[in-house]
Formats: sequence, structure tokens, C-alpha cells
Amino acid sequence: MTVQIQPQEEAVGFDFSNYARNQFLGQHMNGLPKATSTGTTIVGLKFGGGDSGEEEGVCLGADTRATAGDIVADKNCEKIHYLTPMIRCCGAGTAADTEFVTNLISSNLELHALSQGRPVRVVTAMTMLKQYLFRYQGHVGAHLVLGGVDSTGSHLFTIHAHGSTDKLPYVTMGSGSLAAMAVFESAYKPYLKREEAVALVARAIRAGIFNDLGSGSNVDVSIITKAGCETLRNYEMPNERGVKSRNYKFRRGTTAWVKENIRSLIVKEDVKITSGAGKEQPGIEPHPVPVGAGPGGEEGMDVDS
Repeated sequence: MTVQIQPQEEAVGFDFSNYARNQFLGQHMNGLPKATSTGTTIVGLKFGGGDSGEEEGVCLGADTRATAGDIVADKNCEKIHYLTPMIRCCGAGTAADTEFVTNLISSNLELHALSQGRPVRVVTAMTMLKQYLFRYQGHVGAHLVLGGVDSTGSHLFTIHAHGSTDKLPYVTMGSGSLAAMAVFESAYKPYLKREEAVALVARAIRAGIFNDLGSGSNVDVSIITKAGCETLRNYEMPNERGVKSRNYKFRRGTTAWVKENIRSLIVKEDVKITSGAGKEQPGIEPHPVPVGAGPGGEEGMDVDS
């Protein structure tokens, strides 16, 4: 006797197997965790070297929109922060955290350079930043793209809010990072020239601006080589306000009204003479001041000439 086993059909449609687990975790964690939107597009890539005929360098880019929830708080904020003359850092996340963390590490790097008697390396800045952020376990919302040039060459790092780091030839971070990474993966090639790198970075930031609601406004670019750092503020302004097609200013008298009533807001006014500290003194009658009294007057005191 042969027994035929019917193959089971694969489940088709939605899968709710994790629903009970998520409900259990939500009850014991005071609510399910929510993903934090960094509301920014920041990128960086290495260029030069090899057969490009140009010196090695790093090109960083960022948008200029700062949001407070669904509200655009600042249309032209600066997200490329100064660390040292040859190191810059792009920040995404909480604006206050990125600004104060980079200012603090910039001060520590200057003290380190003075104590060692030589310019700091990019890996030193990366180590200081990751150790500081790891200490707070992600509660300091600073997601950073660090780039710079030192005696060992050009370097590019990403530093996440929890303290983890990556070292890659091109990187993106922020809520618009997927759109920017799509541009990089389709057009990046090793040993780019300076003009090609700037154009590619600007194109990646534009992709984040037009495909991410948390990113917008203008494009900032910073180019770092051994010759120095050049920051191009508002390198591109793809969202300039245009001229409206119509003028909505109406001439006086366009809108008619039925009745007009003008009423004085002052109902009653009393004037009292006070003395001392601005208070009315009881039992003191105000004395009339004669005309011409006072210094230099007919009945006043003599004044030295």
C-alpha cells in the first residue's frame, strides 16, 4: 500500500507571525521604538591620485535644510563643520549635537596638535569622535562624515551615533543617503579629477534634495587637498524662488464695506502729580510752579556763567 503525501501549499499574502512578539516587546519597552529621521543628505568621496595626474584629496557635500518635525526651521544652514585646517566634518542628525560635538573635538584636536608639535592626522580625529559618541550609546544624535588630508594621504570615514565607523572611497549618510548612494554607485570611478568629483558630489546632493523631504534648499561643497581646504558655500541653488505668474496686490477701494465706525480706545484719563518714587504722597498739595522759575529765570537761582 503506497501512501501519497500531498505537498503543502506555500503561504501567500501577508505574514502576521511577528505580531504577537511585537506586542509583547511593546508592552515591556513602554512602546515600540521609533526610527529617527536625520533629515539631511551628506556625502563624501576621494579623488585624485593614480593616473588622474592630480594630487589626492577629499570632496565633501551637504544640503542646507534644517527641519523641526514637519517645519523647515532654516533654509540655508551650514552642515560642513571645521575641525582643523585640513579636516572637515559633515553632520546629520540633531543640529545642536553635531555642532557642539564638532566644536568640542576641534578644540581637543588643537590642544593635541600643540602638545605633539605637529598637525593631527585624520584617524586621530576619527578616534576622538567615535570614543566620545560611544560613551553616550547613541543618545547624542550626531551622524558624521569625516574627511581630510594628512601626511599619510587622503582619508574618508563615516561615524555613526553609536560610535561605529567605516572607511570607504565614497560614503553617504542621512535620510537622503539612498538617493545619493544610487548616484555614486552608478557614476563613481577611481582616480576622479577634481572637477569630476565636485560635479558628482553636487549631483548626489541634488538627488537627496529632490527625493527626500528632510533634505532641501542648496548644495554646499568642500574640497580638501594638501594645498588647503576650499569651501564652496551655496555652490548650487536649485530651489531659488521664481517670479510669481500673477500679482496679488489689490488697489485701494477694490473691496467695499457696508459700515465704518471709528472708536477711541482711551475711555478715561486722569493726570496726577506724584513725588518720591513715583507714588502719590498723601497730605501733600501740589504747588504751582511760577512761570520763569528755575535756573536762569526771573525768580530762580543764579547760575554761574
